[in-house]
Amino acid sequence: MNPSTQVEIYDQLYRLSGPDEAHLQRLGARVDSAMRMIARQTRVVDSLRLAVLAAINLADENEMLRDKIRRLEATVAERSGHYHDLLDGAIAS
Repeated sequence: MNPSTQVEIYDQLYRLSGPDEAHLQRLGARVDSAMRMIARQTRVVDSLRLAVLAAINLADENEMLRDKIRRLEATVAERSGHYHDLLDGAIAS
């Protein structure tokens, strides 16, 4: 069983379990930051609504990063294939 770590998100304390306390603290800080940013930019005061909006924003960021990774992986595969062909040509010469 993993030890629990206490994190504070939007003035509420939560106990989370995981092997890396620092990682859990960073995650909690990201969620807290997202909620506070939304609270500053909107008139939403309900913490549940703020949490949902923060989750949507973080999920959107996650999807954009996943798309970027897929594009980069495709570029790497394409370039490595190109260099493989160049090497084969050089070796065959």
